[in-house]
Amino acid sequence: MKPKVYVETTVISYLAAAPSRDIVLAGHQETTRNWWSRRNRFELFVSQAVVEEASRGNAVAAAKRLTFLAGIPVLGLNADVDVIANLLLRTNAVPAKARIDAIHIAVTASNRMDYLATWNLTHIANAAIRGKIGRAHV
Repeated sequence: MKPKVYVETTVISYLAAAPSRDIVLAGHQETTRNWWSRRNRFELFVSQAVVEEASRGNAVAAAKRLTFLAGIPVLGLNADVDVIANLLLRTNAVPAKARIDAIHIAVTASNRMDYLATWNLTHIANAAIRGKIGRAHV
C-alpha cells in the first residue's frame, strides 16, 4: 500500500509558477518538480480548500494550478475537519488569521494521511507550530 499524502496548495503553486530568479524559491520549485516526477510512489489527496485556493487570482495562473490537481481525489471539509481546525485555532496552535492552514492540518489528521506535503513554513511546517499542534487537545 502506498503512503497517503495530502498535498497542500503551496506545492501546487510551486509546480505551476514561472521559474523564479530568487535562489531560494528556485530551489523550492526544483525540489517540488523532482518530487512531483516521483509522485506515483504515493497516493495523493487534496481537499476542497486546496481547490478553492488554487482557483484564486489570475485566471491563467489558476487554470495552470488546476491542471496539476486533475485526477487527484478531493477530500471534503466535514464536521471532523471543522472540530479539529477549531481546536487548533481555539488553543492558539495556529493563529486565527491562518484558519485555512488549520483546515489543511485538520484534513490531514481527520483522513489519517501519512504525510502533509507543504512549503508553508509559517503555520504548517514550522517546528514551533508543530509542537503546539501536538499539544492541542480537548
